[in-house]
Amino acid sequence: MSGDPFAILGVEARFDLSRAEIERAYLARTAATHPDRTNDENEPAAVLNNARELLHDSERRAVALLRLLGGPEPEADKSLPPGFLMTMMEAREAMEAELHTAGREAAVRWRAWAKAQRAEIETRVAAMFREANPPLAAIRRELNAWRYIERLAEQIEPA
Repeated sequence: MSGDPFAILGVEARFDLSRAEIERAYLARTAATHPDRTNDENEPAAVLNNARELLHDSERRAVALLRLLGGPEPEADKSLPPGFLMTMMEAREAMEAELHTAGREAAVRWRAWAKAQRAEIETRVAAMFREANPPLAAIRRELNAWRYIERLAEQIEPA
């Protein structure tokens, strides 16, 4: 049994998979490996469920695809896009000040900001994965930024 979620579900290894494609593949694989139809226990339900869950999450799908393509692991490359850290430091400072004074209203605005940042990163990552020779190191930097934004979003609490 492979640890490759794309292979587990029998879908093409690409970033821009739709939820519908993932679901169709999951249902087909689930039906094909149902105990009433086969004695093959190579893909137990838990493995199929985990692969489906992973591929539904675009960040985790990008990480899996980068790994499959031989890109750098996050432990090996913690770099960020140029200027990203300074932008995040300024944003965090502004966010903390607003959260302290405007509370819940500010939290709503900053969550929307984080969601927009994630969407921009996801768009860049999708474009890079579509290139003939995906720039793996650049994708890793964007994924590191994506993770940073995710952590920041998790910390947004009104004062």
